[in-house]
Amino acid sequence: MGIKYNEAKKYYEVSYSRRHPLTKQSRSIRRVGIRTKGEAQKVFKQIKNELLRKFYDMAHPYWAEVVERFITHFVNSGMANNTVINYKTTLRAHTFEKWKFKRINEITTSEIRDFILEDLASYSEAHRKNMLKYLRAVFRFAIENDFIQRDPCPRLKFKRNEKIKKVLVESQIKTLLTKAKEQNHPWFPIWALACYTGMRNGELYALRWERVDLEKRVMVVCESWTKENGFKDTKSGDDRSVEIALSLMPLFDELHKDRRDEFVLPRLKNWISGGQSQILKSFLDEISLPVIRFHDLRASWATVMLSKGVEPIKVMAMGGWKDLKTMQIYIRKSGIHIQGITNDLNFL
Repeated sequence: MGIKYNEAKKYYEVSYSRRHPLTKQSRSIRRVGIRTKGEAQKVFKQIKNELLRKFYDMAHPYWAEVVERFITHFVNSGMANNTVINYKTTLRAHTFEKWKFKRINEITTSEIRDFILEDLASYSEAHRKNMLKYLRAVFRFAIENDFIQRDPCPRLKFKRNEKIKKVLVESQIKTLLTKAKEQNHPWFPIWALACYTGMRNGELYALRWERVDLEKRVMVVCESWTKENGFKDTKSGDDRSVEIALSLMPLFDELHKDRRDEFVLPRLKNWISGGQSQILKSFLDEISLPVIRFHDLRASWATVMLSKGVEPIKVMAMGGWKDLKTMQIYIRKSGIHIQGITNDLNFL
């Protein structure tokens, strides 16, 4: 390391080596063909500064670079494709314009707070909460790789959104299924099972005949499906039993008679492409019913079951909910928590 004169070639050789203070990897820079000692001394200072600058760049990469490394790490850690896509899309869309060329160690807590509370003020509480979660994940990754020493993300409180936007009541579910059956709508069997069982979209798509016992009127839900991840375990990771209602048996008999493969429900093209909500919304609008998402059929089933007096623990078991707090939302929506409390009032 230093300045050396090469007698054979009649020029100076300049080199500088150093170990990275964090990774301990040795790096070096070398220059040859320098004619004078004074020039060699200048070159020595230049390559020393250049190596220190490279060390700084390695120790404190730009935000965009850290995000891309994090996404690669996320993929290799076995995360579901849709989760990776959510992280990647959200982080790129919201943070690259602001921090793309800012070093990871230069992003401050106050910047992050302003970003979440002010820059994203027009977005929902849920979106901002997720954004903070994604940022925390990236900064944790940066800590693990010695890019920073601490997580700069602030502690922020978000309002809990416990509202179910829309559900269909029992009479509206009857209208939906009656009209769909009358029109021989291709989605009728899918909507019927969703309304009768509360099963999630992916669970309905993945339902196979081998898991249906028509004699006992029971189905085992142990698999789900998404277009990003294909077939996988249910959301909770647990298997559960679902009862087949007596009035649903004729539909099952018909589906079984017309079966073409191992799956219970038809493989509709717009179902595979993720168009289930748009198809439902269009049909509900056509028959003058409240327009809801496909997933809201699950909430509709839960509130109808609870309003009929079915014990919440049974609704949770059949619907696959583990969180009692989630079930409380449906209990409040159904009104069963206040049923009968005014029976003894007789002011008039």
